[in-house]
Amino acid sequence: MIQQQIVKGKVTDSRTGEAMPGVNIVVKGTNTGITADIDGNYSLPVTDLNDILIFSFIGYITQEIPLNGRTILDIVLVSDMTALDEVMVIGYGTMKKSNLTGSISQVNAVKLENEKPTNVQNILRVNAPGLNVGFDASAKGGGTLEVRGRKSLNAGREPLYVVDGIIYFGELSDINPIDIASIDILKDASSTAVFGAKAANGVIVITTKKGKTGKPVINFNNSIGLSTMEVNQPINSAEEHMIWRSDALTSMNNYTQAYKFVDPRNLPSDVTLAEWLAYDNSSGDPLVVWLNRLNFRQVELDNYLAGKSINWYDKVFQNGLQQDYNISISNSADKVSYYWSLGYQDNEGIIVGDEYSVIRSRLNLEATVTDFLHVGLNTQFSYRDESSVPVTWTEMVRCTPWGSEFKDDGVTLRYSPQDDPVAYPNTVSENPLLPPAFTDRLKTYYTLNSSLYAKINLPFEITYQLNYTPNFEWYNYLNHISAEHPVYTPYGGTASRTQSMIFNWQVDNLIKWNKTFGDHMFDVTLLYNAEKYQNWQNVMSNTNFAPSDQLGYHNIGGGVNPLISSIDESSTGDALMGRLNYTLKDRYLLTLSYRRDGYSAFGLSNPRANFPAAAFGWVFSEENFFKRPAWFTRGKLRLSYGVNGNRDIGRYSAISRLTSGNYLNVTTSGSVLTVTTLELYTMSNNDLRWERTSSANIGLDLQLFNNRLDVSLDVYKMSTTDLLVERTLPTTTGFNYVMANLGQVDNKGFEFSLNSRNMDRPNFSWSTYFSFSLNRNKIVSLYGDKEDIVDDQGNVIGQKERDDIVNKWFIGHAIDEIWDLKVTGIWQLDEVDEANRYGVRPGDYKVEDVNDDGLYTNEDRQFLGFREPRFRWTMRNEFDFLKYFNCSFSLYSSWGQMAIFSYHVAYPDRTASYDLPYWTPENPINNFPRIAASKGGGTFEVYRKMSFIRLDNIAISYSVPKSALEKAKIENMRVFFTTKNPGFYAPDSFLWDPESNSTPTPRIFTLGINLTL
Repeated sequence: MIQQQIVKGKVTDSRTGEAMPGVNIVVKGTNTGITADIDGNYSLPVTDLNDILIFSFIGYITQEIPLNGRTILDIVLVSDMTALDEVMVIGYGTMKKSNLTGSISQVNAVKLENEKPTNVQNILRVNAPGLNVGFDASAKGGGTLEVRGRKSLNAGREPLYVVDGIIYFGELSDINPIDIASIDILKDASSTAVFGAKAANGVIVITTKKGKTGKPVINFNNSIGLSTMEVNQPINSAEEHMIWRSDALTSMNNYTQAYKFVDPRNLPSDVTLAEWLAYDNSSGDPLVVWLNRLNFRQVELDNYLAGKSINWYDKVFQNGLQQDYNISISNSADKVSYYWSLGYQDNEGIIVGDEYSVIRSRLNLEATVTDFLHVGLNTQFSYRDESSVPVTWTEMVRCTPWGSEFKDDGVTLRYSPQDDPVAYPNTVSENPLLPPAFTDRLKTYYTLNSSLYAKINLPFEITYQLNYTPNFEWYNYLNHISAEHPVYTPYGGTASRTQSMIFNWQVDNLIKWNKTFGDHMFDVTLLYNAEKYQNWQNVMSNTNFAPSDQLGYHNIGGGVNPLISSIDESSTGDALMGRLNYTLKDRYLLTLSYRRDGYSAFGLSNPRANFPAAAFGWVFSEENFFKRPAWFTRGKLRLSYGVNGNRDIGRYSAISRLTSGNYLNVTTSGSVLTVTTLELYTMSNNDLRWERTSSANIGLDLQLFNNRLDVSLDVYKMSTTDLLVERTLPTTTGFNYVMANLGQVDNKGFEFSLNSRNMDRPNFSWSTYFSFSLNRNKIVSLYGDKEDIVDDQGNVIGQKERDDIVNKWFIGHAIDEIWDLKVTGIWQLDEVDEANRYGVRPGDYKVEDVNDDGLYTNEDRQFLGFREPRFRWTMRNEFDFLKYFNCSFSLYSSWGQMAIFSYHVAYPDRTASYDLPYWTPENPINNFPRIAASKGGGTFEVYRKMSFIRLDNIAISYSVPKSALEKAKIENMRVFFTTKNPGFYAPDSFLWDPESNSTPTPRIFTLGINLTL
């Protein structure tokens, strides 16, 4: 028997000297271990006094200590400040997290590779407070991004994108998520002001991977997935449809002759067949009589009698295959660093015909030419194919299950499954399978985004960097709709070709100086930037192809109605920028920046604008007067204020534009001539200028329990003035609108994020990320027009600024606030007289008549809620266990928003329906109306709450032990499985997915392997 010996000792904190309970002590290479007690003491049996003990604790540097024959071993653990030394990417540079003065969130994309993100939005979703990531349910995926709420009425809301330090004007879908190392979200003015007139909506900074020192690394990352329906929202079956249709006709006939539309085979005992036929003096086969009463078309009648029905749900939805294959090679050696990748993605959506594919390649190359000269190239190529023509899935609820997919020949698709377009020209149904059957489309994008740079080290620790960024995009949209399509038969088919090329370039001249003098650290950045954008587009179309349109867009000249147009656009811009980052004793932090921008899209009177910013940071926990508790590691206060701009408008919004026109001129001799002219069609505005957003931010960063908890809080207030608005003009001017600067919108909000390392044990660790954010916006002013304020007696008692009723913008209210009539329920059978007063009847929506005048007018409209969430929160938990397993799951929640719910209103009697409840005299519910409900004289929408909590992602991976890979010369191998959109909780949502506003969304199962050689 091997004799065991006891090793004892105490573990203390290097900074405080206090005991550390809960420290893990393990004998290296074994499962023998123990945890230090409440006084930091431990007692561990070992079999060999030459063993190595491993001491580990969350937030501290792990130590491996050889015993060297000792039985008494006291250990002092040192706090791990790595999190504070993380490098954050700021505008035109980097900075340690500990020295930040602005509000910046960072997402480590590499750590999320287990979750297999398929686009940039997948990386950002859940992982950054204050960033709203939209949801795109198509095969392409993606979604919109919005930082800290809506700030503008008409101008763009999308943030500015920066890739590897260069402003990026391409699509996010061109960037392969496999290539991304990290993403930084710049939110406050001090962080974004260095980008000036482009940064009012925040900045997303993407850093791609580079080669690392060591041997060359070859990585394969491949996966295959299945896209299925997240929520099955079936329409009525063929049998249910008959009941629904009977109820629809009964409802439309005001429930008179209650059993007229009932199946004669299921009449109640007190109604005879003769009485049933006598409702309309019918005779003949009762079944045929019944079907005719239900307004069956002939094709429906024939199919019903033959027992033939169609499940349109299965015709328009599918399980889609998703494939993603990637390879990368990287290294850094001999003064050359390189990273190259190639990826192919091919996705099928859940809607039949929805497909998307993309090929992406990236090369990052950097070389040290001399001790003072470094050169590099970052280039990205993408080919996207978006040619798919999906079925029109929304038509499934307008098609009867008793219709026919094809005509009598069994090959040719019917225009309508049940209607003859000649006999019934006003039919509302269209075969959902028509678009892909008769459309030939080619829609492709080729993009090449590059950045070439050179860095020169100058004396006095000054560096100069020159960036040149040429970007190309070639776009092709070729479309042909066959003359065999019932709608396009009279036009002899139609075809079009749209082709464009975009070329834009930027030049950055950067001078940087970074110097430390004792306790003083200076970081200075100076920039001169110039840019140019050019777009050339040609559009050709034709109809009435003779003798045939079989060649489609390959033979545009074959038609008799050619149309040709072209669009050429260009714009230029430049900027000067200076920034100072100053640090004193790593305790007092100051950032000052100033940027002056010029842009050709603005008026001649305002070609340039200035954008200053300042920020201050104070690490108060380092002050001598601060009595820091043992659990308090570090605290920093941040204050910032600055101004940003928004230039996201049309390139010619400030100038008058010309168009050609014709008019008839009668000469003195009486002849009529057609005269071609050039005429103005937009009004110029020489005073047009940038929107300006001033922003104040107060932030607090806390590291607690030896960095076990990392907490950030931000409170902000923003004011956007000189809003870029299309101002409606009187018809007497000859113009519809002019782009102008009017009004003000304010935003204020709160953000909270927490990173927690909850547990760190041998073979098990658990960490949590949580964020919470809310934003409130308010329209402060609009056009400046005044209107009288009148009291109840009609006396003018003052004036106020006029609201914009047309756009539903109201002073003092949010941009997204809903102003409409308020639905309070459903009219019931005992309210017939009151319902008749408004031109409706039991089963229709009951609307509040505020002034009780018997009419529904603007006087009755109320503020009902908001289209945007009142707050959002996210949570991500990650677990490492049993040495080789990793598991994570994410939650995403939006709460307080509302959306239009229009189902069960004015439905024709022969359409299908979703399987939802509806009001009948026998089922007098108060939240859904009768079929084909009437709104009476009111014009309103019905809104329902769309709050939800989504289980956004579940991922699990297994890393094969290296000992099992050595013989195969494999460095690492990881197998992973993920589920995207496993489910959600939405207490008030009835259809599809509340986040996508009642449209179908996919649940995606993915199995993949990551192999490193």
